[in-house]
Amino acid sequence: MHYSSITHVLGLLLIVTGSSMSLPLFCSWYYGESDLIPILISALVTIGAGLPCWWFFRKSHDIQMREGIFIAVVGWFLVSTMSALPFMIHGSIPSFTDAFFEMMSGYTTTGATILNDIEALPHGLLFWRSETHLLGGMGFLTLIVMFLPKGMGGLRLFRAESSPGQVITKEKFTARTRDTMIRLWWIYLALNVLQTLLLVAGSMPLFDALCTAFGTVSTSGYSPKNASIGFYDSAYFDWVIILFMFLGGTSFVMLYQALHGDVKAVTLNTEFKWYVLLLLFFCGMVSWILWRENTYPGVMESIRYGTFQVMSLLTTTGFGTADYEKWPQAAQMFLYIVCFIGACAGSTTSGIKVVHYVIICKYMWGTVRKIFFQPMSIVSVRLNRKPIDSSAIDLAICYFIVNIFMIFIGGGFMVLVDNMDYLTGMSCVIASLMNIGPGFGAIGPTENYAFISDVGKWFLAWNMMVGRLEMFSALVIFYPSFWKK
Repeated sequence: MHYSSITHVLGLLLIVTGSSMSLPLFCSWYYGESDLIPILISALVTIGAGLPCWWFFRKSHDIQMREGIFIAVVGWFLVSTMSALPFMIHGSIPSFTDAFFEMMSGYTTTGATILNDIEALPHGLLFWRSETHLLGGMGFLTLIVMFLPKGMGGLRLFRAESSPGQVITKEKFTARTRDTMIRLWWIYLALNVLQTLLLVAGSMPLFDALCTAFGTVSTSGYSPKNASIGFYDSAYFDWVIILFMFLGGTSFVMLYQALHGDVKAVTLNTEFKWYVLLLLFFCGMVSWILWRENTYPGVMESIRYGTFQVMSLLTTTGFGTADYEKWPQAAQMFLYIVCFIGACAGSTTSGIKVVHYVIICKYMWGTVRKIFFQPMSIVSVRLNRKPIDSSAIDLAICYFIVNIFMIFIGGGFMVLVDNMDYLTGMSCVIASLMNIGPGFGAIGPTENYAFISDVGKWFLAWNMMVGRLEMFSALVIFYPSFWKK
């Protein structure tokens, strides 16, 4: 591996991270709170650590796939470590394990927290906590690609952080990776600004609106309030957030094409159709159960709460407006199922992704038909009205199986390490690996992860990164052949 190239990119990663602390620094100065100096020190230390690495190794080699994967894995750990400094220096989260967990949760858009009283944090740290969602929502490395020299392998760096689903759908709209990233980020930032304006128009304070938008479009889930979105108790806010969670769960390439008048990009997109149909089904079922059991007064209230929670969990956002563990068991069953789905490939969401379910279901249907009814036929799976390669089918099946195996193995590990009940053990792994945040049992919508041991937190933090890097990039480094020349 070309370690000079790796050092150069990691240095740039630290510079961008330290520079990003300027916004919470301004926020702290504006509110005149005690976190100004801790944030300033952290920013200077982070930039100071990154500058020599970036400057002295700027004459570097092209980044190959192996270097890209290594940067992706090490980069997430490095950025989370440096981003934890403001909380540790300030003393609001004195434990390195807890501060690292909080930051890894932020960057990976998980939204799991160890804080018992979120509102006790000063505004600067609250803003930094939410800004990690903004930076991590599109994938931190996609931001770095825009600053890399031309021809330095930005595409390979992007692929190291990409979903397998993006390989299957082959979504692209420009030959230059940097141009692609700039366009995607403009769409992403525009959605954040638009949602902020809509929330402010509904009388949400600007600070809260920014933090909420950062957590919505990135489908992450950090809120500046202990009660999450339920604090505001506003139907208007709920529906605005539902809309932008939905948009955050769609492919940004498809959004770009739709904004430029390419209607076929939407109408021919198989994954998007399934995404909409799945949302309609699960939102309808949960809302109907809530109305049937008189959980909320009236049909519209049932639709509001049911739709919000399904959208939040299916898109791996993790916001809450109610304690769904008090809902009827049938409604909880459907919510548990949607935790395994995820939204579209190429979106800000994590999880298994709809495209993999589309391929697996079509392949199962074709295989059963071949075995029992048409033994001479050839099983062909079509996506966007085009046949896909058998390797794409293998990838989708493998990706699904690895996710399920990691959930069962991880759940067993958490039960053994922390002596927790199996529901909580399984749920905390699902919530971490799928980057959802809240789950069921002791990590339900009104609880947090503070009670988990340090060993358990490091294991879950690793699962967050594995889920965010879409599994294979984080696991391939354990192959001995990865380290051979």
